[in-house]
Amino acid sequence: MEALLLGIYSFFVWLIFIKLKWLPWNTKTQVIVAIIPIVGMAVLILLLNIFAPSSSDVRVFKYTVPIVSQVKGRVIEVPVEEGNRLVKKGEVLFKIDPEPYRLSVNQLEAQLANAVASQKELQESLKAARGAVDQATARMREVGARLDLARTRVAQNRELVSTGAGSKFDLEQAEANLKELDGQADAARATQVQAQAGEQQVQQKLGAKVNGEFAQVAQIRAQLENARWELEQTITVSPCDCYVINLQLRPGAFVAGIPFNAVMSLVEAEGQVVALYYQNELHQVKPGNEAEFTLNTDPGRVVKGKVDSIIWAQGQGQMPQSGTLPMTGVLNNPPGRFAVKFDIADKDKEVFMAAGAAGSAAIYTERLAAIHIIRKVVLRVGAYTNYLILKLH
Repeated sequence: MEALLLGIYSFFVWLIFIKLKWLPWNTKTQVIVAIIPIVGMAVLILLLNIFAPSSSDVRVFKYTVPIVSQVKGRVIEVPVEEGNRLVKKGEVLFKIDPEPYRLSVNQLEAQLANAVASQKELQESLKAARGAVDQATARMREVGARLDLARTRVAQNRELVSTGAGSKFDLEQAEANLKELDGQADAARATQVQAQAGEQQVQQKLGAKVNGEFAQVAQIRAQLENARWELEQTITVSPCDCYVINLQLRPGAFVAGIPFNAVMSLVEAEGQVVALYYQNELHQVKPGNEAEFTLNTDPGRVVKGKVDSIIWAQGQGQMPQSGTLPMTGVLNNPPGRFAVKFDIADKDKEVFMAAGAAGSAAIYTERLAAIHIIRKVVLRVGAYTNYLILKLH
């Protein structure tokens, strides 16, 4: 772009001073003609770097997702392929033989049915035991009342006999009735104790409750839910719209369900575009400013967007926790650059951007919009020069 401006300027100098001779071509004018482009280009470059800063270090970052099987088993199907075919979210990545897990589910379903039936039987037994306890308690109260009355009768007859007003036979009859009721009370008490023991025994068999359900049934139900979950995990699906790379899985292979044993990796379809700028280039840049960038992988294309945010942090500003004092060092490191994250325009969201692709970018601030056209031309010229592959081997 600078060469183009100098060419246009040279044309007008030739036209005015040489061709049309509107002004004299002497030492004074020659000095002025030489100084104008130097000063003008310097001012233009300084203003461009302030109000339309550019970066030659654009990077495309994409998150990767290592895929690990949740369960172990023999792989029976791998329907995806490694390459540029987009795998949609929810699409099957691979399948494991589900038969062992299906058998576990069937077994636990049978155990759960038996446990529920046994629980119902024990609950009926508990009701019967509680009824027996209530019946024994009522019998105990009845016998107790009659026993109290019999004791009263014996005391009354003894008093009458001692005064000579009562019959000795009636006293003996009352004492006999008292002994009989004592025996009935002992029998009722034993029956009550036996009924209470039976109720306690049934209660112990039922066990404690968990969320309103008896422990044995709750335990088997939890095992069944886990078995069903493991059965579902025999089919692994994609968690995102991604591309498959590093595919190491084939039908017939065995996966062990180890967390660090990835069988493939997924690269997300949508990435993040970041441009690195020197620290003194960003004082006029704000989120929402118009931005454009090019990628070496797509010559001639200019992708539009906006400034999403400036990441005001980099490694040189980090103070790690340690017991040593920070070192200034003999050799000073150059100041680190800050990253500017771009939000891609809707019309360019479908543009394929490879992870790790590099390129150039420009940001157009709110001031001096007239000179933005120069930066746009420079950016587009650079995009078309990406078609040139300058190598001999």
